[in-house]
Amino acid sequence: MKTAKERFDLALMSPMAEVLEALGTSVKGLTEEQVETLRETYGENKITKAKEDSIWKKIYESIINPFTVILLVIAVISLFTNVILAKPGEADPTTSIIIVVLVAVSGTIRFVQEMKSDKAASNLSSLIVNTATVIRDGEQMEVPIEDLVVGDIIKLSAGDMLPADALLLETRDFFIQQSSLTGESESVEKKSIWVPDEEEKKKQALESERFVFMGSNVVSGSALAVILVTGNDTMIGRIEKTLNTFEEQTSFEKEMNKISWLLIRLMLVLVPVVFLINGLTDGDWLEAGVFALSVAVGLTPEMLPMIITASLAKGAVIMAKEKVIIKKLNAIQDLGAIDILCTDKTGTLTQDEIILEYPLDIHANLDMGVLKIAYLNSYFQTGLKNLLDRAIITRTEKEADEHEDLQNLATRYQKIDELPFDFERRRMSVIVKEDDEAVLVTKGALEEMLSISTHVKDGDVVHPITDEIRESILEAVSSLNEQGLRVLGVSQKKYQDTSYSFTVEDESNMILMGYLAFLDPPKPSAAPAIQALKEHGVTTKILTGDNEKVTLTVCEKVGLPVDKVLLGTEIENMSDEELAAVAEETTIFAKLSPEQKARIIHLLKGKGHKIGYMGDGINDAPSLKVADVGISVDSAVDIAKEVADVVLLDKDLLVLEKGLIEGRKVYANMTKYIKMTVSSNFGNIFSVLFASIFLPFLPMAPVHLIVLNLIYDLSCVALPFDNVDADFLKQPRAWTASSITRFMAWFGPTSSIFDIITFAVMFFGIAPMITGSSYASSTNPAFFLMVFQTGWFIESMWSQTMVIYMLRSPKLPFVQSKPAFSLLVTSLFALFVVTVLPYTKLAAPLKLAPLNGLYFLALILIIAGYMFLVTVVKKAYIKKYREWL
Repeated sequence: MKTAKERFDLALMSPMAEVLEALGTSVKGLTEEQVETLRETYGENKITKAKEDSIWKKIYESIINPFTVILLVIAVISLFTNVILAKPGEADPTTSIIIVVLVAVSGTIRFVQEMKSDKAASNLSSLIVNTATVIRDGEQMEVPIEDLVVGDIIKLSAGDMLPADALLLETRDFFIQQSSLTGESESVEKKSIWVPDEEEKKKQALESERFVFMGSNVVSGSALAVILVTGNDTMIGRIEKTLNTFEEQTSFEKEMNKISWLLIRLMLVLVPVVFLINGLTDGDWLEAGVFALSVAVGLTPEMLPMIITASLAKGAVIMAKEKVIIKKLNAIQDLGAIDILCTDKTGTLTQDEIILEYPLDIHANLDMGVLKIAYLNSYFQTGLKNLLDRAIITRTEKEADEHEDLQNLATRYQKIDELPFDFERRRMSVIVKEDDEAVLVTKGALEEMLSISTHVKDGDVVHPITDEIRESILEAVSSLNEQGLRVLGVSQKKYQDTSYSFTVEDESNMILMGYLAFLDPPKPSAAPAIQALKEHGVTTKILTGDNEKVTLTVCEKVGLPVDKVLLGTEIENMSDEELAAVAEETTIFAKLSPEQKARIIHLLKGKGHKIGYMGDGINDAPSLKVADVGISVDSAVDIAKEVADVVLLDKDLLVLEKGLIEGRKVYANMTKYIKMTVSSNFGNIFSVLFASIFLPFLPMAPVHLIVLNLIYDLSCVALPFDNVDADFLKQPRAWTASSITRFMAWFGPTSSIFDIITFAVMFFGIAPMITGSSYASSTNPAFFLMVFQTGWFIESMWSQTMVIYMLRSPKLPFVQSKPAFSLLVTSLFALFVVTVLPYTKLAAPLKLAPLNGLYFLALILIIAGYMFLVTVVKKAYIKKYREWL
């Protein structure tokens, strides 16, 4: 019986005596020899932390990744072109410095985030007490919890926290709070069951009344328990192990890495080709090398980090106004990509508070008289008022304005005595008097109330309880249970002697007045939120530790269609393949353990879904970790908030719709930049290769490439703030490197066609016209070259800029889809700057020459033709792939 599962299975199925015998222990406890043997067998009661990486490794991993490799390569290229190979007095290290600073800042931010994440697992230790009361060799003693072993007998009392997972041997009014593990806010009764019945055997360990778990705390009563599992085998230990297991990148991180490697491969292939062709053509290998490095700079979208950061930061600022804290900037885009939202029921779909839905007579009709009796019981009791008592008092105060008989009950009645609640009776009584008449008012579980009641109140008449009446009441209550309502019975008995000394024996021969139906009600925002998520292509699934009947009722009330319900007991016996096959069609997963929640999410991700998970308990930590986006709330336990990517200050699904929209806007504007820039630059490479073969000189000087790239990139600074088509936001969006490759392959060569036309116009028409001769017969080939390169320099900027409006949306630009004003301003300003550069004092150092009016007429025709062809190709692309951005 070495494994924890074997011990739990035995304890769940077998009488207590057999469990003690199998563990080699007794109620007198273990001997010191047994303790040492069991410690060697099962280990110490410690949760092993994952081996932490060194600080240097963390720093390295925070800085070095495929994307930063690209940036650092660019920095080196810039160092060569602008510093090492620059002419004396012209060295400019600004670009290299900016890139290095950018990488350092990015790495620092990531490093800080990683350190915060590492802190999450260590927070589990705050749930574990330092010492425990244990019985060994028949004597009671305090020992450090690390010294506890399987088979130890421990004593528990109010205020204690559980030091291990254990089986209860004896209990007395034992009430524990295990919300951090189950997510359910109400305290639960636990009791020793020496011989489990068939119903008990069907339960999971977390549901069973016989088991208690490390991290729970004792609310009231006392107990004696035997430890079943310790350390890593406890539920908290398994949760921490799960946290360490699911170290996966999010979909955004994976796809950005793919895109980065795509750019690296393109550089590794194209740059050497450009270098060889130019070197072999012109024989000037130094200039060919400089030009090839410039091409590498041009091929890489240097401003992508800025675009990404600005887009993500913009989304984070907008969400902050909605009381949503974005802990990790990448989470904004991941939020827009999710197509399934998995969430717990309590506090997310429901208000996380109990309300008294119906005070009912025995025929299940509303009866304020039943509410009055229940109020007297709840108001005058001196014990801790639980959620049910508060619900009764709140409902009575609300109804008092309309029902005179409910007014001033606290002053009209005087308390005489009370019989406190205990878990054996499962009821509590209060004795109050009005004038000279005393009333014993009792409320409790309906079965208990029926067992002590001999009569029922039916209107103004009191009848003896018959089998027919009992059957009718039980049927009505069963119907309420099916609706997810919890039911308590209320009985009373009147006394003329107010000085009578009351005992538990007086709870007999009572009159059942009716019953109370309670509900954890759905949030008003839940139904519209689920509908809004559905309209945006997101399916909602419920993963809960609660039972399926209550969950079904809540789903019905919030308008969530339930296709299939799966229980934790069924999942336990399913293989990953079987579970993955049914998980997509299942709406409710009920009675789940923490590991099962995380397993379901992991399998859904394996099916290609992007998953968001919303939870707030320790039991939710593994799911928050494994999901693409972990969403928690400000009131959650610390570990849930630490692991989560997004923290809501209001626990409301409705705000997630706004998060989805912002995430999709971020995706749209980032992918616009990547697709437009990479495809444009890819087209330039084709143009350069053509020119290198057919022209006797470079089509553009290295400095032109750098300046062009810089001005174009600066013109894109407004892209994060661009408008996004409303219909684009209706579906989840996720990054795919293959989509970028397709886009680049289609639209890169399209731009090259008009580059080649520009080459022809400049080489055979405009340049000879301005210089007075062809290149072959020119007496000033350097001037011819400047005119030619200036022509392509300006045309490249115009084509790159104007195509932004063609490619930013699948719709017709300006007519069906309007760009943001800020994008218009920056792009038109960039056009103006490049167009006037040849006519400024910068023309000479940049080797630019002024052009004539005929050039600009030709330019307009070329750009018009380019925009027309792009429109045709765009329609064909959308028709073939049924997508755009």
